[in-house]
Amino acid sequence: MPPLTNLYHPVLAAFLASAPMLAHGETVHTQGVALDVQTLVTGLDHPWAVEILPDDAIVITERAGTLRILKDGKLSGPVAGMPVVHSESQGGLLDVALSPDFATDRTLFFTATQDYDAGVGIVVFSGRLSEDSQSIAGIKMLYRSPHPGHRAANMGSRLAFAPDKSLFVTIGDQFLPDRAQDMMDDHGSVIHINRDGTPAAGNPFPDGAKGLPQLWSKGHRNPQGIAFDSMDGVLYTVEHGARGGDEVNRPKAGRNYGWPVISYGVNYNGSSIGIGTEAPGYEQPLHYWDPSIAPGAMLVYRGKMFPEWDGDLLVTALKAQRISRLDRNDDGKIIGEETFLAKTHGRLRDIKEMPDGSLLVTTDQNNGALLRIARAKGS
Repeated sequence: MPPLTNLYHPVLAAFLASAPMLAHGETVHTQGVALDVQTLVTGLDHPWAVEILPDDAIVITERAGTLRILKDGKLSGPVAGMPVVHSESQGGLLDVALSPDFATDRTLFFTATQDYDAGVGIVVFSGRLSEDSQSIAGIKMLYRSPHPGHRAANMGSRLAFAPDKSLFVTIGDQFLPDRAQDMMDDHGSVIHINRDGTPAAGNPFPDGAKGLPQLWSKGHRNPQGIAFDSMDGVLYTVEHGARGGDEVNRPKAGRNYGWPVISYGVNYNGSSIGIGTEAPGYEQPLHYWDPSIAPGAMLVYRGKMFPEWDGDLLVTALKAQRISRLDRNDDGKIIGEETFLAKTHGRLRDIKEMPDGSLLVTTDQNNGALLRIARAKGS
């Protein structure tokens, strides 16, 4: 998605200033700044992802399979025309991303789990949002995992557009760890495709002889966060380990990130994983958590509202129910961690930067909410 850091949206400013539900919320103090946490809407069914439209409406996916629009403080009914999804466990309607040319093509890209070939797998779709944002038309299936599993869990399923407008998609191992090392399988990978679904340029196996032509990197377990740094175009992911071993990685073409050969976690029964924490031919994470926090999503912050956080990674957590701010130095190295909103709003799933630099965060619950995190007045 193109960087929004330097854009000013007068409609958004008016919306935030006038909507009754956006009156001053709760104040949360962090190391360098006080935060104003506002609840924009409640009653959502496990909201998984959000995106901001050019008219400042907010697109929300609900895992059960519905797409909704929040505009002028009002939540729409389900957007018509969405495909049927396999909604069970961790599966359903998952991520959503705007086309880099949304202003002219009004195209949304989204991921979902579906039943096919006697299994359940990840599918990437695109479709055109109507001018009144009430329906989706021209649904196209761009990519479908070639070897579906039998369990709607560890699905990955995040989307990120590169500066060249190609699309990166994370695919989890679906609790089939050995597939994360099979180059002819997309489980446990980051894939790289064009907007029409064809393999993108720069992938390590373009002819498909030694690996799927869509593969970018392998050896991931369950990458549920992906983001580009709008400053330098570097790609980052965050993924779930088992018991411990959640990782932040910098996926590069053809690199192997180790799962399940190496890991900083252990199996759920306490037994060891693979051959240890490092081995030749496998990349080390930039950062890992032990015990696990169960990361939900991530972004590289470049907004104006919190200059103290410029370049830092913000990671939501499901199990730990918090936001982790990973402090980076000028060389991009992670040098510290601060946490906030710990255990105050439940499981935190998606996080997005708004045009004014504030943050949108979803809570992954039956009665899910959309939060806005802004700088508190006087801070």
